[in-house]
Amino acid sequence: MGLLQATVLGLVQGLTEFLPVSSTAHLRLVPELFGWPDPGAAYSAVIQLGTTAAVILYFWKDLLSLSGAVLAGLRARQPLATPGARLGWGVLLGTFPIGVLGLLLKKAVETHFRSLYVIAASLVLLALLLWWVERRASHARTVQEMTLADALVVGVFQAVALLPGASRSGTTLTGALWRGFKREDAARFSFLLSIPATALAGLFELKHLLEATERPSLLALAVGTAVAFGSGLGAIAGLLRYLRTRTTGVFIAYRVALGGLLFALLGAGVLKPSTGLENVPPGMLGTVPAVPPGLRGTP
Repeated sequence: MGLLQATVLGLVQGLTEFLPVSSTAHLRLVPELFGWPDPGAAYSAVIQLGTTAAVILYFWKDLLSLSGAVLAGLRARQPLATPGARLGWGVLLGTFPIGVLGLLLKKAVETHFRSLYVIAASLVLLALLLWWVERRASHARTVQEMTLADALVVGVFQAVALLPGASRSGTTLTGALWRGFKREDAARFSFLLSIPATALAGLFELKHLLEATERPSLLALAVGTAVAFGSGLGAIAGLLRYLRTRTTGVFIAYRVALGGLLFALLGAGVLKPSTGLENVPPGMLGTVPAVPPGLRGTP
């Protein structure tokens, strides 16, 4: 993998990880359009460490506050007494569904689910679901009103993102809106919920990717991760600012248009519907024996 490819993929990862448009779809589509090999789920998970670092840096005050609230609740033997403690436990509880389903669907996520037909269908169907929820949501609650039941529901929606093209940020945003949260607060919880899954997955994948016989160079990994970090910071700030006064309509329209374009290109034979694994170096296949792929946060 050259530095240009690493830079482009890092930029794509950072910009699309937090927008409800599916980073996995774009990381599959961009190499296809440029004639590059599919970097694979492992490489995508590793450069997600850059976007994870961006979330941690952007929300570091919130994370310190939530950690303090959880610890204070445990010391007082009232773990759910404050909004901050409930939100902190909610982030952990919301990570559970995607981890369990990731274990069960591991092989399918790494292979068959990466078909461009699956990605195109997920883009369109989840866009329609988000449109339906937007029209019926109350947009009234704040993140301080988050309950464990809310967090579990949003966590189940996050597990839907095991389908490439569904978008982790898109599914969690949809789930939070369905529970009546304001758009900005829904996005804020979506960002916080991404941290455990993507951090654990990225670190695990990094270990196995480095052990593979054929892999991108350390420089390519570092460049992709750094670019993802910088562009991810911009995407977080931009989305929060956007959702304060606007709906998700532009993202819904974009998803439908992109999904339709993919179906058209596949039908015309311009793109191959393959999972992309044919072009992955053999040494990079089968290097992830046990980690739940759901922890890769297929955005």
